[in-house]
Amino acid sequence: MAPLPPRPAPPPTLEPHRLKEAVERTLTTFLATKAESTTAGGRLPNLASPLQEFLAAGGKRVRPVFAMIGWHAAGGVGSVDTAHHLAASLELFHAFALIHDDLMDRSDTRRGRPTVHRALARTYGRRPPASPAEDPGAAADRFGEAAAILIGDLAFVWSDELLHAGRPTPGQLARVLPLLDEMRTEVTLGQYLDLAHTGCAGPDVETAFTVLRYKTAKYTVERPLHLGAALAGAEPALLDALSAYAIPLGEAFQLRDDLLGVFGDPDLTGKPTLDDLREGKATVLIALALQRATDAQADRLRSFLGCRTLTEDQADASRRIIESTGAHRAVDGMITQRYKEALAALESPLIDPVVTDTLRLLADQSARRHT
Repeated sequence: MAPLPPRPAPPPTLEPHRLKEAVERTLTTFLATKAESTTAGGRLPNLASPLQEFLAAGGKRVRPVFAMIGWHAAGGVGSVDTAHHLAASLELFHAFALIHDDLMDRSDTRRGRPTVHRALARTYGRRPPASPAEDPGAAADRFGEAAAILIGDLAFVWSDELLHAGRPTPGQLARVLPLLDEMRTEVTLGQYLDLAHTGCAGPDVETAFTVLRYKTAKYTVERPLHLGAALAGAEPALLDALSAYAIPLGEAFQLRDDLLGVFGDPDLTGKPTLDDLREGKATVLIALALQRATDAQADRLRSFLGCRTLTEDQADASRRIIESTGAHRAVDGMITQRYKEALAALESPLIDPVVTDTLRLLADQSARRHT
């Protein structure tokens, strides 16, 4: 993508890092309270600790920031503390989704650290075996996976509790909860589609886009903006205007993720560049490569996709095939097109010009990111 022209700086209250810091404080305080209350008396495990460690490992907090911007876009009506709790609850829900996603993908690392199920498997090694015949490695893996499911479930439960801890009014809940239900349904359907097509990637670009839209695009940008705006009492016309920005940007965000999943720097992304290939993810990038490849190239690429023992050399061979088809350049072009669509949507008179400066900045960061 071409160099950016200079953009007006957002006002201090709408600077993304300030929005993130405020939400972070709410999230940190909530989990610290949970860690203290659940272990009172010493009889219950501190299951807040794995969540605290998972969240401390990093993360862009994209969804909470968009939720706060949506709240400001609708006039910032009501208590900012309520808005912070809503935004922080989205990050806890996202933790649930990522922990379970890593289980389904059998990922070893997330944000440069062991995934939750891998970290918990290591803790099992400190326990004595249940029987002499027990395979310690298999037993540890089973424990780690089962415990991670429970911790992910707990993050889901606590995300609801965190939302209500912000004391939203009955009117706010009436506006927010239906959108929250829609978001959760959409991301679950998208995750199922991703699971169903993993390992059987084909040249169907539209199918890959359907997975992308429901698993990530709507979930990452559109619904957080809607939720924040709804909390402040936004009219449907404003929600539509925000969608016109959010959908193309959400697609650009995931298309960039797909490129980084194959061509990114693991030191920056925190994940190996073999994972998407080993899983055989049905991404737009892979669909385009298979669509454009010769029969021999397509056969060879398919032999690598979904191979759990994929080597670095085989991954490099896969990348060369993808590059030879020009699929990576086509995806980059799609990102640029959607980035421009998102910026054009910000010309809507329904979106406060002060808010648009922040939304432009986030569009730049989302489309051009390296992590």
